[in-house]
Amino acid sequence: MRIRVLYFAVFREQLGRDDDVLALAEGACVRDAITALAARHGGIARLRGKFRVAVNQEFTDDDRELADGDELALIPPVAGGVDAPPPHAGRHVQLLATPLSLDRCLAAVAGPGMGGIVTFTGMVRRHSRGVAVDHLEYEAYGTMAVREMTRLCDEIEAEVAGARLAVEHRMGRLEVGDVAVVIAAAAPHRAEAFTACRAMIDRLKDRVPIWKKEVGDDGAEWVGLGP
Repeated sequence: MRIRVLYFAVFREQLGRDDDVLALAEGACVRDAITALAARHGGIARLRGKFRVAVNQEFTDDDRELADGDELALIPPVAGGVDAPPPHAGRHVQLLATPLSLDRCLAAVAGPGMGGIVTFTGMVRRHSRGVAVDHLEYEAYGTMAVREMTRLCDEIEAEVAGARLAVEHRMGRLEVGDVAVVIAAAAPHRAEAFTACRAMIDRLKDRVPIWKKEVGDDGAEWVGLGP
């Protein structure tokens, strides 16, 4: 059987390609695919254990059995110039190559039953981890990123009574001071609004396949790979 492998961020740069086609025996699992890819590409072997895997835009483990035609994506640690995938129906979740709008997020969550709205705006800062930053470059697995952000909205709204969430995230090159992410969380009471907003940014940075490269005078580095 044959599967398609997608590369993003550090993998795309190190391997010099966006994708691969991998032939595997029937009954092969994700672990077998990663072993075969590591044998083919030294960059994958060196980073083994520092990335996650998604099959058909769903995070999965090494034991998942693969089928002919599956799409397997290597997901480096996320950090949470492309066209945005269409937003989820009835939900304001946007991945954009153009400036973000907190006003759009506010309009998406406001309503007569909401007693408070808490917002978060994340911007590019000059210094990060002790080094000076010239600019950032954001890259994403677009369709999966929108799906995961939508899933996070659903998940947090189910956990936090009465909460309603909206989010926009930027892609491409961002200069110092540019806005990278905006979130609005509304709820009948302020405590729930604060909780929902905090949960959204924390989980987005942990789970959504959006990667950040910091570019400065000392070079460039994808955030999250460690030493």
